[in-house]
This record gives sequence, structure tokens and C-alpha cells, in this order.
Amino acid sequence: MSSAVGARRKTGPVARTVAQAKVNLFLRVLAREASGYHQLETLFCRLDLGDAVVVRTGVRGRSLDCSGDAMPSQGIGPVERNLAWRAAEAYAGATGWPNDWAIEIEKRIPVGGGLGGGSADAGAVLRCLNALAPEPLPEAAMLLLAAPLGSDVPFLVTESALALAWGRGERLLKLPALPVRDVTLVAFPFGVVTRDAYTWLDDAGRGTRPDAVAFSTDDLSAWSGVARMAHNDFEPVVTAHIPSIATTLGVLRSAITAGGDPNAIALLAGSGATVFLLGADLPRGEVRVDGVTSRTVHARTADRVVAVEVSD
Repeated sequence: MSSAVGARRKTGPVARTVAQAKVNLFLRVLAREASGYHQLETLFCRLDLGDAVVVRTGVRGRSLDCSGDAMPSQGIGPVERNLAWRAAEAYAGATGWPNDWAIEIEKRIPVGGGLGGGSADAGAVLRCLNALAPEPLPEAAMLLLAAPLGSDVPFLVTESALALAWGRGERLLKLPALPVRDVTLVAFPFGVVTRDAYTWLDDAGRGTRPDAVAFSTDDLSAWSGVARMAHNDFEPVVTAHIPSIATTLGVLRSAITAGGDPNAIALLAGSGATVFLLGADLPRGEVRVDGVTSRTVHARTADRVVAVEVSD
């Protein structure tokens, strides 16, 4: 399935990269601000699973094409709401360049699953435009552009595979990548709207944690330390509203018990609906629990960020 907006001629310089998905190895939602936004404390980790992103400048008009196995049946929706499109508009608005662009995305990341697919696309578009720009922006300026697009985008515009983030995701501490591990993702045939997850959190009185949890970055230098801290504040409220997610997490945690790996982790990805398993394995194919059939996607944690390649 493909969705396209705008006519163009495919000429001019081209930048391409892979918009890598992310998981939150821990995610704590702190106090809600007067503005309605919540402060976060999270550990971001990139995966080797990603959307293929191509950006062209020197074209006539502005366009966005999306295709791929992970495209939702209803398409990408209004182009002005698409994060990749908004990222290009933000870059052009801040720098005065480019006037026109052509963006092509092959969707491979499950949509609406908490894996940051749209945010990864936005980060990739910003990185591609910056690689093509006559006067590239420094990273600090890129983070300022990324922050209004969403709490995942600042991390996904950096060259870091692992980072601790605070605030609305714009405060980042880059960390050395952890050793690569296999990851099994269980992708449901539905997603969770992030706004709904926050509402459930607030309604349950859980979105009021006043302070971050004290820890040392030494705790994040090995999987053993990360496993001790693994947690997701969204998990109790999302599973309460969607019992099939709770049942699936139970299946994953049973696999951990059977495997005997003390550093294994099973968590909800972001605000859901995808859940992920590190340190144990599930069969490839489908998982059926509570009458819901989900598919397993096998990936690995990333120890690097895929570079942007530029060509004429």
C-alpha cells in the first residue's frame, strides 16, 4: 500500500538512512505540568529494526510517499499531521531551506506500537536534511527542532544508540551502547493512542510521581543493572484496559522463568501496544492469547546508529 502527496520531479541530491525503532528499557512518568505535559525519565535503546527513509531536495513541489508491509490499512492520514512531514517543515522554517522536498518511507516498524516509528521517521528526515543542507545545523539546534515533535524525537535525531532522557525527552545523556541482544517483539493487530495512555495514567492517579529515581550511570553500563531497573509506568494502566496485553506479558515472563536468564527483560514498549522480550526466545510466526492473534518480530538491540548516505 502506498500513500503519496504532491507532484514532483525526482532529481537533485538524495540522502537515505534507516529510521531505527526504539524501546524504553525503563520509563517513569513524573509529575504533570500545568501545561498538561508530563515530565519523563527513561532509558532509550535503538533497535536494528527500522523504516527505510529517502529524502530528495532540488525537486519541484513537496511530497511524501509511504509504503511497506507495516503500513496501516487506513494509510498515513492527513499529511500535515505526519511527523516526517512536520519535521521537514520545521527544518525549512528554522533554516529557510529547502523550499521543496520529496520524502519516501518504506514502513517496517509496527505502527502505533510504542516503538517510535513515526518519531524515528521524523528524526531520520531531520538527519537527512541536515546532511544535504548547505549549512548544517549543530546537534544542539537539531535537538531544539526535534523536541516539539514529540518526546522520542530528540533521541532519534542523535547519533546515539543508548541514552538516558529527562524532561520531555529533550534532556539527554548519551551512554555507551550495551552488548547486542536478541529482541522478540509481539506486535498486536491494534495500537494504543499515546494520549489515551496518559489519560488512563492520570485517571488512575499514577501520573503524579514527584521525583525521579536516584541511580548511578554505572547501573546502566551492563545488562544486569538495566534488568534491575526495568519498569514501565504505563504497563499497569494499559494492561488494565487491554487484558490481552497483560496475558501476553505473562507468556513472555514465563519464557524468562523457563530460560533462567537473570538479566532477561519483558516489558510494554512505550505506551504500547507492542511488548518485547530480551534474553529469551519465542517461536517465529504468531502468538494467540485471549482470542487475539499477534505476530512476532525478531530484531536485535543496536550498538550503532545507521549513517546517512548522500548521493547526487
